Amino acid sequence: MWGDIAIAFLLAFITAFMVTPYTIKLAKKVGALDVPSADRKMHKEPMPRLGGLAVISGFFVSIIYLITIMTIEGSINIFASDLYKNLLGFLLGAIIIIITCFIDDIKSIHPILKLLGQTLAAVCVVVSGTRIVNVDVLPINNTFSIILTIGWIIGITNAINLIDGLDGLSSGITVISAVSLLIIFSLNQSPLIAIILITALAGSIIGFLPFNFNPAKTFIGDTGSNFLGFSLAVISILGVAKTYTAIVIIAPIIVLALPIFDTLFAIIRRLITGKSIKAIVMPDRGHLHHRMMQMGLSQKQAVFILYGISAAFGMFAVILLDSGIWKALSFALIVIAIVVFRV
Repeated sequence: MWGDIAIAFLLAFITAFMVTPYTIKLAKKVGALDVPSADRKMHKEPMPRLGGLAVISGFFVSIIYLITIMTIEGSINIFASDLYKNLLGFLLGAIIIIITCFIDDIKSIHPILKLLGQTLAAVCVVVSGTRIVNVDVLPINNTFSIILTIGWIIGITNAINLIDGLDGLSSGITVISAVSLLIIFSLNQSPLIAIILITALAGSIIGFLPFNFNPAKTFIGDTGSNFLGFSLAVISILGVAKTYTAIVIIAPIIVLALPIFDTLFAIIRRLITGKSIKAIVMPDRGHLHHRMMQMGLSQKQAVFILYGISAAFGMFAVILLDSGIWKALSFALIVIAIVVFRV
């Protein structure tokens, strides 16, 4: 298994790192540039925003190679337990996300159209058989399972997209979340395919990060941030498919707590200030990273602090799964005490 993990990571990393410069050229050629504005943007010059294509390339090159080789050698059987259907649903959903958001990166489309694309992608995943099903303490009927799964996928997709406001922020938080999920999947003896998928995702983002970290040479764009959120959401479901205990189900929610909180807070804030449902899709400067910048922090300082918070949530989830609630809570209390003392 560890050899497969190493290959998944390195192949995704190398591919993304090598492809990123070409995505910069492509973005300039097709006009996919993020033009700075006084109200929300932090950068000063127009920035290429098709870096997500490099992440996607690294991810799929790694996955296609490994699935092919592992199928030939017999270490994995994608036709067992309808795994091929799960992978096909994930692939079709990813393609829909990529096409929709690629158009958005070039021409900008209405948020409702993008939401429709996300919903269609989530439906593809559900139809393929990938769902959140019964937990040991909470029976879930078929209809609620479908609604919950679609809501989870759309929610996490938008959560990663909304937190993409500073150089390297969404990419770094996704890496931290992916590594945390990799540890959780390993502890939980999750399906090998989920472990390979999350490793390839982490590797492709790390290959892209040198070009995206402040000062950025390129942005990941809506194509990349939506793909990251979509992938995290689907892989997290695949990773807990073997055991449905409450702690295992809750772990991905804790890992992704930072973007989830930021998104929920944004929805509530926009409903209150806009006083209409339409206000939910209207951008503003109320996200966590915006507030930290308003406090006088630099981009790097804000990003590193948010990295730290995301890592703390990830470690809390790992400790909770491996060592139980009391050790996890004591860890959280110590971290909070250190932060309070420092402040």
